[in-house]
Amino acid sequence: MGLYQLQPIIRSYDKRVDRARVEDLERRCEVGPTERVFLFMDTMGDPICRIRNSPMYKMLVAELDNELVGVIQGSIKVVTINKPPKDNIATGAKVGYILGLRVAPHQRRNGIGSSLVRELEEWFVLNEVDYAYMATEKDNEASVKLFVKNFGYNKFRTPAILINPVQNRPLHISSNVEISKLKVEEAESLYRKFMSSAEFFPNDINDILRNKLSLGTWVAYPRGESLSNTKSWAMLSVWNTGGLFKLWLGKAPLSCLIYTKSSKVISRLFPCFKLVPSLPDFFDPFGFYFMYGVHSEGPLSGKLVRSLCQFVHNMAIASKDCKVIVTEVGGHEFELRHHIPHWKLLCPEDLWCIKSLKNKDHEEERNKELLDQLTKTPPSKPLFVDPREV
Repeated sequence: MGLYQLQPIIRSYDKRVDRARVEDLERRCEVGPTERVFLFMDTMGDPICRIRNSPMYKMLVAELDNELVGVIQGSIKVVTINKPPKDNIATGAKVGYILGLRVAPHQRRNGIGSSLVRELEEWFVLNEVDYAYMATEKDNEASVKLFVKNFGYNKFRTPAILINPVQNRPLHISSNVEISKLKVEEAESLYRKFMSSAEFFPNDINDILRNKLSLGTWVAYPRGESLSNTKSWAMLSVWNTGGLFKLWLGKAPLSCLIYTKSSKVISRLFPCFKLVPSLPDFFDPFGFYFMYGVHSEGPLSGKLVRSLCQFVHNMAIASKDCKVIVTEVGGHEFELRHHIPHWKLLCPEDLWCIKSLKNKDHEEERNKELLDQLTKTPPSKPLFVDPREV
């Protein structure tokens, strides 16, 4: 007589009975590049905090023998997808984003993750989503195997995650640079004018900019000039992820621990010693600022982007728990990456994978054409990373 394996029950998240159990599962599941460091997440009593600000969202849980053993989250929005070169224009597409897949450590490799992904894809199809996509660490072999090999997703972008620890001392900003905060209406107008053709630019950018977690949008340009009459300018917006969840370091090499503590001593004893940056204490819960919508124009654009990043760093110092500043840029945006301050030791590469969900003949042919454009040709447009999906 063969062994009978129980199948998990997949259902929608119910706050009344699932909240504490989901939070417990999050605490037991590491996130981030697992071979180098373990990061743990505290959702501060709201397990769906990472998708709550999306236009449409859903969380599914997996139960096995009355135990919650897995969760997955998904969101739906309309974004820009670039048409093939012969059209040379952008079009809107309804996309479903998969995130927050967690399986209890003792239940992994039992098909629970696959069951959750399959059920979430069915929800996407029910809501007429054109494409499903997900992001994972480039070296997360288990996640890549699940989505690419088992579910037919295609690798299509490898953006760089740039991480800059917040130091104790304010950074110097050139006196030749003017930095101004934009009104929401002004920011939306500039984004729609200059970034609406960027890959995955969200149709509801106005809602993002008006969200309470979006701290504002700033522009930089040469002092003595105006934004309406300058050849060089840069802009970016800041999202406070610390208002949603906290992270903390749960396990790291001994050398990292020693470096973190010793660098604080060095910075106290030798204030002018600038060769080693002072690391924050990542072993206590911390939040971070996410810079999004980074765009620049003109011959001085690089200098202006750097000035804006320095401004955000100084703004973060005033925050009680912001210990790092993060942004994400397309893998081909090397020049932009060069001007954004970041510490290479803390900057992993991301991997985005995408899959067409349309089955009707005419829609399948159109989506296949767009999918080929995304996955088989080098990126030529900047990549817009939605701060709600960080």
